[in-house]
Amino acid sequence: MNMNLPRIENGSRRDFLRSAVQAAAGLTLALYLPGTQAAAPSAAAVPEFEPNAFVRIGTDGMVTVIAKHVEMGQGAYTGLATLVAEELDAAWSQVRVEGAPADARRYNNLAFGAFQGTGGSTAMANSWEQMRKAGASARAMLVSAAAAQWKVPAGEIRVSEGVVTHGANKATFGELAPAAALLPVPADVALKSPRDFKLIGKHAPRKDSADKVNGRAQFTQDVHLPGMLTAVVAHAPRFGATVKSFDARKAKAIKGVVDVVQIPSGVAVLAHDTWSAKKGRDALKIDWDESRAFKLGSEDIFTQFRTLAQQPGLVAHSAGDADTALARPGRVLRATYDFPYLAHAPMEPLNCVVRIGEGECELWYGAQFQSIDQPSVAALLGLPPEKVKINMLYAGGSFGRRASKDADFVLEAVQIAKASKSRAPIKMVWLREDDMKAGYYRPAFHHALEASLGEDGRPTAWRHRLVGQSILAGTAFAGMMIKDGIDAVSVEGAANLPYGIPAMRVELHTPTDIQVPVLWWRSVGSTHTAYSTETFIDELAGTAGQDAVAYRLALLDKHPRHAGVLKLAADKAGWGQPLPAGANGTRRGRGVAVHESFGTYVAEVAEVTVNADGSFTVDRVVCAVDCGMVVNPDVVRAQVEGGVGFALSAALHGAITLKDGVVEQSNFHDYAPIRITEMPKVEVHIVPSAEKPTGIGEPGVPPLAPALANALAAATGKRVRSLPIRTEELKA
Repeated sequence: MNMNLPRIENGSRRDFLRSAVQAAAGLTLALYLPGTQAAAPSAAAVPEFEPNAFVRIGTDGMVTVIAKHVEMGQGAYTGLATLVAEELDAAWSQVRVEGAPADARRYNNLAFGAFQGTGGSTAMANSWEQMRKAGASARAMLVSAAAAQWKVPAGEIRVSEGVVTHGANKATFGELAPAAALLPVPADVALKSPRDFKLIGKHAPRKDSADKVNGRAQFTQDVHLPGMLTAVVAHAPRFGATVKSFDARKAKAIKGVVDVVQIPSGVAVLAHDTWSAKKGRDALKIDWDESRAFKLGSEDIFTQFRTLAQQPGLVAHSAGDADTALARPGRVLRATYDFPYLAHAPMEPLNCVVRIGEGECELWYGAQFQSIDQPSVAALLGLPPEKVKINMLYAGGSFGRRASKDADFVLEAVQIAKASKSRAPIKMVWLREDDMKAGYYRPAFHHALEASLGEDGRPTAWRHRLVGQSILAGTAFAGMMIKDGIDAVSVEGAANLPYGIPAMRVELHTPTDIQVPVLWWRSVGSTHTAYSTETFIDELAGTAGQDAVAYRLALLDKHPRHAGVLKLAADKAGWGQPLPAGANGTRRGRGVAVHESFGTYVAEVAEVTVNADGSFTVDRVVCAVDCGMVVNPDVVRAQVEGGVGFALSAALHGAITLKDGVVEQSNFHDYAPIRITEMPKVEVHIVPSAEKPTGIGEPGVPPLAPALANALAAATGKRVRSLPIRTEELKA
C-alpha cells in the first residue's frame, strides 16, 4: 500500500497533518505507563506516536490525549481528556483528543481483559487510574526536566494551566518537552487527592462539540479516498436466505455503477456515489434460496416463548424455597410481560471505508470492538492482525450496534473490496432501510412472574421466568459470560434483584431455533428486566395498600445506594404531595422505579397526564444518579437526559415485528423515535460520592419505562404488561 497517498480529504485531517509537521520540527514527549519499557528517544527525531502512549506533547505545547474508547456521543473523549489534564495540570484549551489505533496490547479495555473495545459503560470506570497515571507521569517528567535546567528541587516547582514555574523561572510544556523526552519514565507516581481536583467533577466544555458544530468532526461519511467507490448491499428479505442467482444487467446500465459483486450476505453494487449505488441495487434481479430461511412471525415467536414459560427453566438464581412458599395458601400475584425486538437505529447507519493493499488492509470507521474486527478482517484476508490498520473515527451513535459480536458490517465491507475487480478503496454504506431490516436487534423476551405476600404485605416468595434468545451464545464472549447455560446478560437485573425477599428463584429459557440476529442494545438485559421487576414490585405495593416508595425502601435495607437514589428522586419529585390537577377529563399520575446497571444506581419518577381516549403526555421525569465520583457533571446529565429520551422512544413506539419471517419496519415513519413535542422536562440530580466512577452511558435507560408504566397505573388503575404502550388500553 502506498502510504504517501492522501488519506482523508477534509479540513480536520489537513489541520492535523499541519500540526504534526510543526511538532516534528521539535520534539514529542511519548509517555508510557508504569511497568512498560521505553527506549529513550533521540534528540534529533522523536516519532509522532509511540507504543503504549496515551499522551503526546509537542513543542507547540499542545497535549494530545490518545483515546482508546470511541466517541459516539457519550462524552468519552471529554472524560478521558479530563483525567489526563487533571493530573498533568494542563490548560483545558491546550488539550486535544484523537482515537487510538487497533492494538489490544496497548489499548485494551481493563474491564474486559486483553480486549480492545468500548461497551458496557466502562470507558471512565476502566480508565480512571490508567489515564490519570498517564497524565501524572507526564507532569513528573516535565517537572524533572525543569528542575535539572533550573538546578532547583523538583518539590518546589509548581505546575498550573500548562506552565511550569519556580520563582522567576517559567517554562511552557512545549519548551520543556525536548528535555523531558530524554528522561526515564517514573516507575510510580502519586495521584491527586480529590480535594485538589480542578477539572474532575467540574464543568469543562466537551472536546467534540465545536468540531461537530463547525463540520470538522470526522465521521465515516467524511472519508474520501482517491478513486474510492461507494457500495450498497442488497440483503436477503428473510434471515438465513442466500443468493441462488442474480441478474445485474439492469443495475450495470445505471449511470455511475461500476461493478456488481456477490458476497456472503447478498449482492453489492459499487458506484461513484451512494445514489447511483442505490439505484443500481434497486434494479437488481435476485433469486433467493430460502430453503433454510426463518419464516416465523412475531406472534409465532411469542407463542413459543409463552409455552416455554409454563415449564421450569435453567436456574439463574435461587434463595430459599420459592416453589413451596408459592404453593401455600395466601395472596399470590401473577403477571406476564412481552417485550418486542428493538432496532438500535443510530442516526448514522452502519458504514465503513476499506482499502486493501499489498499484504495489508486499512479501514476507517467508528470502531467500537477492535479486538473483534481486526482479527476477523485479518482471517478473511489471510493477513497477520497487525497488518490490519483501523483508524477510529467519530461514530454517530451506536447503542450497541457497532459493537458487533462477529464484525458483521466490517467484514461485509472488506468482502466487497476483496470481490471487486476495481481494486479501488470502498466505502460501504447501509441505508436506513438496511439498518432496520438486516439486523441486529435487542432480543424479544417473555417474562412470567409470581409473588406471594405475607400478612404485612411484604413479598415472602418470588419466582421469575424469562424466555428469550441469547446474545452471547456462539460468540467469543460465551466462555466468559455463559455459565451452566445461563447467559448473564439475559438475566441481569433479575438474578441480582436487590429487594429483601426470603425465597427467590429466577429461571431462564434460551430458545435456539430462532434465527433473528440479536445483539446488545443500550443497557442490554436491564431493558426488559427492570420493567418487569419494577412494575411488578409496584403492583405488590398497591395490592398491599402501601406507598410505592416506602414499600421499596423497606425491602432495600441492605442496599443503601439503591435506597439513596430512591429517596433523592422521591424528594426532588415531591413524592407524597398531590399532583396539580389537569384539564377537565384528564387523569394525572406519578410513578417510580429504581434500578442498578453497570455499577450505577438510578431512580426515576415520572409524571403523566392521561386523556379520556387513553392518549397521554409524559410531563416530567425526575432522576437521581449515583455513579460514583463524577468526572464531568454536564456529561452525566446529558447521558441521563438522553437515556430518558431513548427509553421513551422504545416505550411509546419501539417494536420490530416480523410477518412470515420478514421484518415489517423500514424507516423512521414506522419505527419512530420520539418527537421533540413528546420529550418531557427532565431533571437530573447527582449523588455526591467518593467511590470510583462507574458507568453512565446506559444506566439512565432502564428505570424510565417502568416509572412511566407505574405512573399510568396510578392515573388509570390499569397495568401495562407489554411494550410499546398501547393507548387503547388506557381509555377511561
